[in-house]
Amino acid sequence: MNTASVSLGTSVSSQSRFVQLALAAFLGIFVMGFVGFSHIDAVHNAAHDYRHSMAFPCH
Repeated sequence: MNTASVSLGTSVSSQSRFVQLALAAFLGIFVMGFVGFSHIDAVHNAAHDYRHSMAFPCH
């Protein structure tokens, strides 16, 4: 019986980790900031409900 091992390349460069962290931070700021203060009621209410579900103080 033959077995093959596959390396998944678990080592990630520090530059790649920084890019991932920066994109995640930008997405979080966008969702909590820009969407939360949107003048479109449906978008604002969805962000508001999400903040309450995550126990994030908003008012």
